[in-house]
Amino acid sequence: MRFGVLGPLEVHDDHGTAVPLTSAKQRSLLAVLLVRRNTRVSADTLLEALWDGRPPRSARANLQSYVHRLRRVLGESRIVHHRSGYQLEVRPGEADDEEFQRLAADGRAALATGNVARAAELFHRAAALWRGPSAYAEVAETGAVDLEAARLGELRLAVAELCIEADLERGQHDLLVPELTALVAAHPLRQRLYRQLMLALHRSGRTADALDVYRRARTTLVEELGLEPGPELRELERAILTEDPALTPPPPGAPAATRPAGTRPAATGPAAT
Repeated sequence: MRFGVLGPLEVHDDHGTAVPLTSAKQRSLLAVLLVRRNTRVSADTLLEALWDGRPPRSARANLQSYVHRLRRVLGESRIVHHRSGYQLEVRPGEADDEEFQRLAADGRAALATGNVARAAELFHRAAALWRGPSAYAEVAETGAVDLEAARLGELRLAVAELCIEADLERGQHDLLVPELTALVAAHPLRQRLYRQLMLALHRSGRTADALDVYRRARTTLVEELGLEPGPELRELERAILTEDPALTPPPPGAPAATRPAGTRPAATGPAAT
């Protein structure tokens, strides 16, 4: 069985056939159980989540009905009934968010050891697991699920930054400019993205544009946060102005890993540095 949370919530059986999730409450129940997979979730917690803190008198009986229907499509053994709650059994490798986090961790480890090509490959594979702009999409707003979706979204953006870093090290600067331009527009408070865009532009022979990005970054940060750019951005501006040879681009390496459209986040709202 395969559980997909990196986009609209979906489940596929062992044969790859989509498991029908026919109601909003059924999807919300599965989402809460997935966030707390392999641990007991009390019935009270589920009632609070499914009815936003205002369960009707029939809520407990309705919950039992939703669990019964979910068991029928997932398999009886998948949802374990405890005296005061339920536990969703998910085996290693069955959930796409676990695979995403494993690939991201392996990519970080490869980058730390200087294996840039391997790191880029792993980061691209991690990014390609996403099927939409946010995790647990099309699930009604629920506190615990919303928090987990936000955490995964932040990790997705961090992986995108690391992936870009690896591609810059491989001499892919000219190919990264359009993507970085879009990411900066989506995350105007993210200083690392400004730095990466400046570096990609400078190495592509567009030094004036790189310095203009710095000016726009400074204006945005001052107006929105009352802060000057951090030391990395200031140092990069100085290095560009003085034509520091350390900014010379590396020789182009192997072609960047194939990246399906949209595998890095166009993301949804500003994030701080």
